Amino acid sequence: MIRPATPQDAAAICAIWNPEIRDTLITFNSIEKTDADIHDMIGEKGDGFVVFEGNDANLLGFAFYGQFRGGVGYRHTCEHTIVLAPAARGRGVGKALMEAICAHAKAAHFHSIFAGVSAANAGAVAFHAALGFEVVGKLPQVGRKFDRWIDLILMQKML
Repeated sequence: MIRPATPQDAAAICAIWNPEIRDTLITFNSIEKTDADIHDMIGEKGDGFVVFEGNDANLLGFAFYGQFRGGVGYRHTCEHTIVLAPAARGRGVGKALMEAICAHAKAAHFHSIFAGVSAANAGAVAFHAALGFEVVGKLPQVGRKFDRWIDLILMQKML
């Protein structure tokens, strides 16, 4: 079931997100999230921050979006984050979360949504392409993690 995230979800969101931050190149960030960080994000994003809750009430993933860049000229363009628990991958959870936030963003009068995808994450590039996102740019060597330079792939979908 997809529902808006609540502050009570913070620990479960950290449990999903922090291993990806700590151990992978899917994000360039290397600073793990705290419950307080997640509380703040949920407060900032409101019902644009959603979680997928399994039948056992465990969270299988989350997604949220926000304005792409500051300033009124970007007010109709957003960017999202989506992270799934390993057990949720390939089960339709990601697609359901993306459909939910794209519908929410469209209802909030956003015109397009961006994905900033690590080039080291070929699965995420394929996932977004399957959902109608198109590659619109590649920023070479803009991220650095684990003593390695990483390209950023920008993908966009019109809502």
